[in-house]
Amino acid sequence: MRSATSTARRSPLAVLMKGLAALLGVVLLGALGPAAAQASPVRAKAAATGLHISDGRLLEGNGNDFVMRGVNHAHTWYPGETQSLADIKAFGANTVRVVLSDGHRWTKNGPAEVAGIIDDCKTNRLICVLEVHDTTGYGEDAAAGTLDHAADYWISLKDVLAGQEDYVIINIGNEPWGNTNPAGWTAPTTAAVQKLRGAGFAHTIMVDAPNWGQDWQGVMRANAQAVYDADTTGNLIFSIHMYSVYNTAQAVTDYLNAFVDAGLPLLIGEFGGPADQWGDPDEDTMMATAEELGLGYLAWSWSGNTDPILDLAIDFDPSRLSSWGERIFHGADGIAQTSEEATVFGGGGNPGDTQAPTAPGTPAASAVTATSATLTWAAATDNVAIAGYDVVRVSGSTETTAASSTSNSVTVTGLTANTAYTFAVYARDAAGNRSARSATVGVTTDTSGPTPGVGCSVGYRVVGEWPGGFQGEIIIRNTGTSVINGWNLAFSFANGQTVSNMWGGTPTQTGSAVGVAPAGYTAQIAAKGSVTLGFTGTKGSTNTAPAAFSLSGNTCTKA
Repeated sequence: MRSATSTARRSPLAVLMKGLAALLGVVLLGALGPAAAQASPVRAKAAATGLHISDGRLLEGNGNDFVMRGVNHAHTWYPGETQSLADIKAFGANTVRVVLSDGHRWTKNGPAEVAGIIDDCKTNRLICVLEVHDTTGYGEDAAAGTLDHAADYWISLKDVLAGQEDYVIINIGNEPWGNTNPAGWTAPTTAAVQKLRGAGFAHTIMVDAPNWGQDWQGVMRANAQAVYDADTTGNLIFSIHMYSVYNTAQAVTDYLNAFVDAGLPLLIGEFGGPADQWGDPDEDTMMATAEELGLGYLAWSWSGNTDPILDLAIDFDPSRLSSWGERIFHGADGIAQTSEEATVFGGGGNPGDTQAPTAPGTPAASAVTATSATLTWAAATDNVAIAGYDVVRVSGSTETTAASSTSNSVTVTGLTANTAYTFAVYARDAAGNRSARSATVGVTTDTSGPTPGVGCSVGYRVVGEWPGGFQGEIIIRNTGTSVINGWNLAFSFANGQTVSNMWGGTPTQTGSAVGVAPAGYTAQIAAKGSVTLGFTGTKGSTNTAPAAFSLSGNTCTKA
């Protein structure tokens, strides 16, 4: 996991991860270990109860194949964010992985609280993966708890979990081993699984890999068959966390295919896409390969990371998806395209869930600027519920996705000044049914140039640096007396820096010159108000701040 609450997870060894990733060709890209080569095929060992494993696949109690498509939610640190599960479901997810604490490191989530979470999952028609986070980085992080302690926590919740096998998967402990002696992962993982089975748990159990979940030394991969065979029920699934170690297509595909070829159940229990100081994960290959192989994936994370590049929604606000959130929910092989609701809720292959929503109303345009326009339409209706809307740009017989929203309004950004556009809207439900297209609306953007009466100031600071890279923050303040609706920020780097990833805006860069168009949630700046952009970038030995900034052609003062 990536959040401020786990800054201790990155030891000095972790700084070497990027270099060690080069060893993947030796460590990760080979076949599973000897135990796997000699083992019998995966099979269910006992009568199925609820979600279960059969022939290396996760199935529902009725035998329907279930592929997890969802996100992680940091409940234990944000217990007041009770709307999050409904918001996650509204984007089409079929699963949520919920962060809990067994009390070793953070405040313990007790039986009544966990029962409420399960009820919320069921109300929102989400399969619920419950995990203990206190184990993160054991053996390297002195604050981490043991898998045995986590197993005792699950046993203390047995009365709450009993009978929930159709709806709940137990993830014993998050990333339960660091980079120190990762071979030590195997025995306590096996013991924890057996302890839960001995206590009578029939649920599907999920186990995370060592190396902070990334298994870059291949310990889980080599020992997966032996751990699986030690489970008397066979209802065990392995979870790999894919971050910067998995920065090439080969690293991703070789790892995932190794488990599939061996008939062992696997999902991507966490993954990130934005680059960080350890590398640039290949999320496109992760998602495409998961879809090709029918493997589940759960993106990190809904919101609450103090390093916000991995927030899918900014400040838990579903109307403020980050670029990472747009990628996960609406991008290629994303949740909107590939998620199918569990049939236990009446979704997926249920013939009764094939009804498409009605078409949305004709969109109306407002707040049109040189680079953006706000579109609003009458809501569609559906026999179950509307999950969201997709706004498309129409050009003859061609459609291009322009924006997505869970409400009946959105600001389309990144437009060209003095240009005519045609837009329309589709509605979709959680089962993936899509409405007919709405009628279209024509929009012509304003002529570019300075906006009369606009005053601005820009604050720029470097939040953190590492060899070859840095994280920056830009605060744009409206010092004028009227609202700014849409803007373009321009500045130039002095030392060859480049923007790698940005949240709050969409960057373009030619040489040293950078232009930024607003995201939907930053397009409007109230009089005397401000918006904040963040970004990661590359740099050399010198990292001088830009000397000047302009907003829509107006020179801004430096704050």
